[in-house]
Amino acid sequence: MKKVLGLVVFNCLFTSSVALAQTSLLVVFPPTNYQTSAEKIFFIGTGPTDGQVFINSRPITCSKAGHFSPSFPLQLGENIFKVRYQNQELEIKVTRLSTQPELPQGLGFAKDSLTPAADIARLPGELICFGAVPPPLATVSVKMANQTIPLSPQPPQAQLPANSSVLTGINKPSTSTTSPKKYQGCTTVANVADLGQPQFSLTLNGQTITQTGKGRIQILDAAQLTVVEVTATSGVTRTGASTDYSRLTPLPKGTRATVTGKEGDWLRLDYGAWINSKETKIIPDALPPQTVISSVGYRQLPGATEMIFPLQMAVPVSVEQSDRTFTLTLYNTTAQTDTIRLDDNPLISRLDWQQVTPQQVKYTFNLKNLQQWGYNLRYDNTTMVLTLRHPPHLEQRKRLPLSGIKIVLDPGHGGKESGASGPTGYLEKDVNLIVSKLLRDELVQRGATVMMTREDDQDVSLVQRQEIISKEEPAIALSIHYNSLPDDGDAEKTKGFGAFWYHPQSHSPAVFLHNYVVKKLRKPSYGVFWKNLALTRPSIAPSVLLELGFMSNPYEFEEVVNPEEQKKMAKTLADGVTDWFKAVK
Repeated sequence: MKKVLGLVVFNCLFTSSVALAQTSLLVVFPPTNYQTSAEKIFFIGTGPTDGQVFINSRPITCSKAGHFSPSFPLQLGENIFKVRYQNQELEIKVTRLSTQPELPQGLGFAKDSLTPAADIARLPGELICFGAVPPPLATVSVKMANQTIPLSPQPPQAQLPANSSVLTGINKPSTSTTSPKKYQGCTTVANVADLGQPQFSLTLNGQTITQTGKGRIQILDAAQLTVVEVTATSGVTRTGASTDYSRLTPLPKGTRATVTGKEGDWLRLDYGAWINSKETKIIPDALPPQTVISSVGYRQLPGATEMIFPLQMAVPVSVEQSDRTFTLTLYNTTAQTDTIRLDDNPLISRLDWQQVTPQQVKYTFNLKNLQQWGYNLRYDNTTMVLTLRHPPHLEQRKRLPLSGIKIVLDPGHGGKESGASGPTGYLEKDVNLIVSKLLRDELVQRGATVMMTREDDQDVSLVQRQEIISKEEPAIALSIHYNSLPDDGDAEKTKGFGAFWYHPQSHSPAVFLHNYVVKKLRKPSYGVFWKNLALTRPSIAPSVLLELGFMSNPYEFEEVVNPEEQKKMAKTLADGVTDWFKAVK
């Protein structure tokens, strides 16, 4: 449906006292023919400072330099926006897509509504559930082998917001009374079998159709389960069978586990986590991995303690960090531990262990300091090696307070990855590099050794950036960014400094640097967030991603591109890093 919107009126008063007047009207975002499922959209652009910019004949609010980022509601379908300054006019089409499943047309199921949608494998006795979206008042069932499972209409479920909604403050579920009803039903199968693809049957007004489901269903033999070995350096494990699910502790290369379920390309491992099959290989004829553990030892390295766990085979592990404790859990493991050697240690005060379940042993490291400085987990054949890093040594030089400290700086994006754009088209990748270099110089002046993930406008993958941090083993890693918002954010009103962390060891520097910059520079606070990001995930060191301001905010953008403000930000960050190292315990 094509619709020209009548939009909210915005007052626009330009002041020509700053910068030279631009001669052209520019809209950086959204591009023409843009598609989104958001209920509103913001425009990022700039216009001449000596006149009025209109969107659909309505004046809009601009900064002194002519930058703007107003938001407008979207109707489903096509929305036409005409952005005008004097005789210059840009037409932008934004199409809002529906998030609701399509209603079935006639006698049939809604498109792609049959579940399971991928091949699945389950153990005998586990629930197997089916779903479909038929026309209203239809009778639906599924035939699988010799079973017929009726599917009944279910009450509507709330639709959860995207994770990004936390960033916009619109973090609440939504319900719709117009959504088509989903029919569901479940069953169990006691015997080992390859059940093939289920047959869905729909009856309405005396007419019946059948449709074959996409996913094959297999019931596994519990006595002959497949064993796989992790082939990736760090196998990504999750709470469910897709990348939509949360990450768990990665499994070191060489880890073996029994497969107890499958869903598409994903494998459910015996301790409950899921892993993509592409990160594993099958070990033919292998028995389910089980091990005992007896003695636990250690070796002292410069700047770290390595704990040695001799095992009969490499089993799954998980890590939990808390204040003054570091907990390592071994699965498919039975303790025969009678001796643990751990001499007086600069990091660890005591090591405790507990057989939590018959298959699960937990080792708890009681730490001397509140702040943890990073860890690494690997297998050396069947011996698990846990490296715990010691606190860095500050040389206490008055004029060089960061002597002895290594820092990795990561200027976000680069090359083809441009990041966010400001109202003038100025790219985030460029300002990230400028401020990172300024920050590097400030840190070096304070005695720090600084490594950069990039020194110029080049492509550096997220994996490469992680590898640099792991190789360098810094005392802290900082990823430098400038921010923007999802489509339904309020770009005109959202600004400020934000900090992001993932591992508990990174929480302290994230909070400290956020509070320090906000106070010293009197910047608005965007907030401190736990967030699963590539540059917050490295475990070898406290790793923090900083969003120094918003490219999308027309007023804050003027600070972003101001060389004097860039220098102030770099100096303040360097002061904050210095003070954090002095204060940390």
